[in-house]
Amino acid sequence: MERIERHACFGGWQEVYQHTSKTLNCEMKFAIYLPPMEEEQKYPVLYWLSGLTCNEQNFITKSGAQQFAAQHGIILVVPDTSPRGENVADDSAYDLGKGAGFYLNATQSPWNNHYNMYDYIVDELPTLIETHFPVTHQRAISGHSMGGHGALTIALRNSARYRSVSAFSPIVAPSVVPWGKKAFSAYLGDDTTQWQQYDTVELVNQAESMLPMRIDVGLDDPFYQEQLKPELFAQACDTKQFPYQLNLHQGYDHSYYFVASFIGEHIAFHAKHLKT
Repeated sequence: MERIERHACFGGWQEVYQHTSKTLNCEMKFAIYLPPMEEEQKYPVLYWLSGLTCNEQNFITKSGAQQFAAQHGIILVVPDTSPRGENVADDSAYDLGKGAGFYLNATQSPWNNHYNMYDYIVDELPTLIETHFPVTHQRAISGHSMGGHGALTIALRNSARYRSVSAFSPIVAPSVVPWGKKAFSAYLGDDTTQWQQYDTVELVNQAESMLPMRIDVGLDDPFYQEQLKPELFAQACDTKQFPYQLNLHQGYDHSYYFVASFIGEHIAFHAKHLKT
């Protein structure tokens, strides 16, 4: 593992590392924000998963999250959104291939050689973080759009690993929307029963309990009706009588302007659960 960036930021350090991933069979980068720290003390971690076309840079340069992580004493870990490299399968479209890993384990060729983002986020990356940085085993997870889909599905499938989950503009029902259908068909094949393990609404329907959950969506998001469908998530939670927060914001779109506007509230939400 090699540190390739380091910047002073709100009394702490914004760093970027590169490492060889056995899970993804390629070189990967991740960003980590280390808040002002006291010696011999360990800190909880919030994992952030970004959306389509993004890498480890978008969140750390556009969201302003570091100031809130510094206030609450939380480490932020921001991985890339897909495997990378010349030998990694890709597609000319923005919503498949590099930058569009969908946080799943691909089963179809040629994607299954590298596209194991689910295992990377759940197992390999946390092991790396917990080996090399002063962190506790208290974890939370959040994300935006495709990353909101990833955060929700990973948290629902591993509820004992996380204290809380939140998402901005998540794809909550990928099995029934164009983004998800395209990606799942390519990565997982045509057997739609295999899609259910990566579909938030399906996982809520199967769940027996729910961890603390917050979702924010902009009502002026151009993808709201066709791709996001937050009402399907709300219906599933209501049917199961699971508590949740779904906040709809007039005037906000799908961009990082939206994320930056409410990231402070999301980090405070996670801080409450990480420190109980």
